[in-house]
Amino acid sequence: MKKLHQTLAGVLALATLGGISPSALAEGKISIAQQFGIGYLILDVVRDQQLIEKEGKKEGLDIQVEWRTISGATGMNEALLSGALDVASAGVPPLLTLWDRTKDRQNVKAIASLGSMPNYLLSNNPAVKSIKDLSDKDRIAVPAAGVGFQSRTLQIETAKLYGDADFKRFDNISVSLPHPDASAALIAGGSEITTHFSSPPFQYQALEHSNVHKILSSYDVLGGQATFNVLYTTQKFHDENPKTYKAFYRALSDAAKIINADKNAAAETYIRVEKSRLPLPLVQKIVNDPEISFTISPERTGVYAEKLHELGVLKNKAASWKDYFFDEAWENPGS
Repeated sequence: MKKLHQTLAGVLALATLGGISPSALAEGKISIAQQFGIGYLILDVVRDQQLIEKEGKKEGLDIQVEWRTISGATGMNEALLSGALDVASAGVPPLLTLWDRTKDRQNVKAIASLGSMPNYLLSNNPAVKSIKDLSDKDRIAVPAAGVGFQSRTLQIETAKLYGDADFKRFDNISVSLPHPDASAALIAGGSEITTHFSSPPFQYQALEHSNVHKILSSYDVLGGQATFNVLYTTQKFHDENPKTYKAFYRALSDAAKIINADKNAAAETYIRVEKSRLPLPLVQKIVNDPEISFTISPERTGVYAEKLHELGVLKNKAASWKDYFFDEAWENPGS
């Protein structure tokens, strides 16, 4: 036993001297955080069917997976950079912001898309027919005011209408609120929340109420079907855990195939994993919506990269989507 301890100590010492951190020798752990909504269905399927664990066994690993829920890109990014989290999930703009800020340092990049789906800007104010009708009396609920997917999408549209210099026009009436709370406030009315840049399933649920109407779709802003959420991590985790990373990426690919093979069953998975009280027919309607695509391939992410660079939000200009995605994703088409 003493000899075994000495041998292990020697291996660790040699690894450290060789520039390999001890964590590189301890693959098989991954912590993943997701937010609220059907935009995370791929992760729900991965979790439900233990696909990471199954793919890990093919790599000779018994992977321990920790699942967490964090609302908003700000908290998500802080957790990732502090090392409290291995894999974060959020919209394309928060990923790009972190890629830009960590370039040549932590080098945060995307792992995969979680699918393409529209986000609707909704209002319960009859006077608001478009964003041009928004005033200081309105309050726009978003998960991460000023920096999240919804805010950045609104800023891009605002720049089109009012010029690049005024792209933050609506930031001062935006408030950070998780989707479930924002949706409930919009439907109930009577609060300061008159507008909500929503996401599936909440936008579909809200539109069933006669006092709520749609002002704008993210697809209108981006020119068509586009990636909503992505998964991302640091260069350190990617490089030091090649087998765990590979198992995770393959699990995501497996989950997308499972969803597309039986979308109604995937809807049941969403309700079970998320403990959702939504009626199954509504969730099945959403999952089968032709506007929604469950794919790990990025679509139109370059629109954000280009526009946010033009607006000065991003210092670094991406030559293509491959600049901010790890190369495992390159095996699939992307944009």
